[in-house]
Amino acid sequence: MAANNSKDSVFQITDSGGTLRDLSSYLNSVDGLPGERELNEKTALGDSGRKYITGLENVTVSLEGHYDNTATSGPDVVLGSLRTHTAAVAFDYGPEGSSTADSDVKYSGNCFVRSYVLSSRVGDIVAFRCELQVDGAVTRGTY
Repeated sequence: MAANNSKDSVFQITDSGGTLRDLSSYLNSVDGLPGERELNEKTALGDSGRKYITGLENVTVSLEGHYDNTATSGPDVVLGSLRTHTAAVAFDYGPEGSSTADSDVKYSGNCFVRSYVLSSRVGDIVAFRCELQVDGAVTRGTY
């Protein structure tokens, strides 16, 4: 198993106009994928240990990066407009990159923008934090 440098990671999300936008060059953190799922306890009297059945996924994804309002492609334009969007949009995350030649792993799904928050601090860049709520399940595949 090879170690991967996170500088090669890729995160893409569909904007409110239906175009897949690559936000990788604006991000310094992607966290939460592939995410958690519920385990529902089914332990019965007389069991010697706890037992579970699988439940639903409940995945949230956190993004952090630097603010940019470049028309059509900057995170402020893309994520800011999705904050009030009423339909889930598609996303792709490649933790090791997006090479089809190397069959890089890709996590995909649909999501809503739960929050999009800007942050300004003296002596620092304008930054953002964004939380995505996955709608349905996350799929693992390859590019």
